[in-house]
Amino acid sequence: MIIRARAVVTMDGDPIENGAVAITGNRITQVGRWRDFRPGADDEVVDLGERALLPGLINAHCHLDYTMMRGAIPASASFSEWIRSINTKKAGLVASDYVRSIEMGFAEAASFGTTTIANLEAFPELVCAVKYAPLRTWWFAEMIDLRSTLSAADILEALEKVVPRPGGVGLAPHAPFTASGKLFEDTASLAKERNIPITTHLAESAEEMEMFRAGSGPMFDFLQGIGRPMDDCGNGTPLALLLRQGLIDERWLIAHLNELTAEDFALLERGPRFHIVHCPRSHAYFAHSPFAFAKLRALGFNICLGTDSLASNHDLSLFSEMRQFWKTEPALRADEILEMTTVNAAAALGQEGSLGRLRVDAFADLLAVPFRGGLKQVAAEILSFEERAPWMLVEGKPVPPC
Repeated sequence: MIIRARAVVTMDGDPIENGAVAITGNRITQVGRWRDFRPGADDEVVDLGERALLPGLINAHCHLDYTMMRGAIPASASFSEWIRSINTKKAGLVASDYVRSIEMGFAEAASFGTTTIANLEAFPELVCAVKYAPLRTWWFAEMIDLRSTLSAADILEALEKVVPRPGGVGLAPHAPFTASGKLFEDTASLAKERNIPITTHLAESAEEMEMFRAGSGPMFDFLQGIGRPMDDCGNGTPLALLLRQGLIDERWLIAHLNELTAEDFALLERGPRFHIVHCPRSHAYFAHSPFAFAKLRALGFNICLGTDSLASNHDLSLFSEMRQFWKTEPALRADEILEMTTVNAAAALGQEGSLGRLRVDAFADLLAVPFRGGLKQVAAEILSFEERAPWMLVEGKPVPPC
């Protein structure tokens, strides 16, 4: 297949005017100007006309389990109250509800041009029941051991048996306030041994910071009330807790990282360069402290974007996330923001060169959106796109309807 478009945005240099991409199977075999292609008699030629062709978008943090919770939980001044509310909603759901929610989430994410998604799956045993999983997916087994012990090795083994391709698996101890130190240690060791990505929620809210730093506050009271041991509280920040354990390395995707102290930044200066996932609209929903993007980027951290779940967001559009982030960081160029859902997110998943760019040997995960402006404004025009994606491929094939 040879695909021609008015602009080809490779994320690997300047956009190509009147460009084209050739695909064989699930890989890109040629990228360049349309005039340099020589279609053979057996080649399928697709002319996209006045569109920009770019890599499919990568959602680096999402919970498809909760797609059915759109608008179900009003924003609250208390993060702990939101946790109580989501737990109440979950109590009334059964396995088939979650399966349908995951499938609905896939359909919605695909409609907004997402071709790869990092999904934190709270119920790994349900993955085999999901019939509609059209995107390249990393299934991160989300683990909480507040009420029972867990074996990360057993969960990973079970997940690997049922996860469909394309994509991969990862591990996700939920957060320091819901996963024990031992679970974090076992998971980190296993991820390192198997060379798989690992993610967690960290320093997300002011209540989490108060719990760990001061040993008090609404989250402290809530978790103590349900029987969590609180002996790790009152001794430092959430980030310091994990760094002291020596668990974090370059495989980690740290979601949120909203609450950071001067001491945290001192630790970050000399610590490992993990990946950071910011969720702009979920961040705004909770009215968290401002995300320290400039400081974190200056320290060399790779920062990408995610949607989080529809329990704290309106939809699964990465275009909307990029626009929201641009509002808070207006000094950034549009192409720098687009990198956060392509190049940066691919690197976070260990897929640099295979995803997030249009280059030879990369996977054929492509997206096209209308484009009628000048080539210098192509990234800004892409960010302004607010409709459903009119054309996309995953693994060199159109995404099937749900």
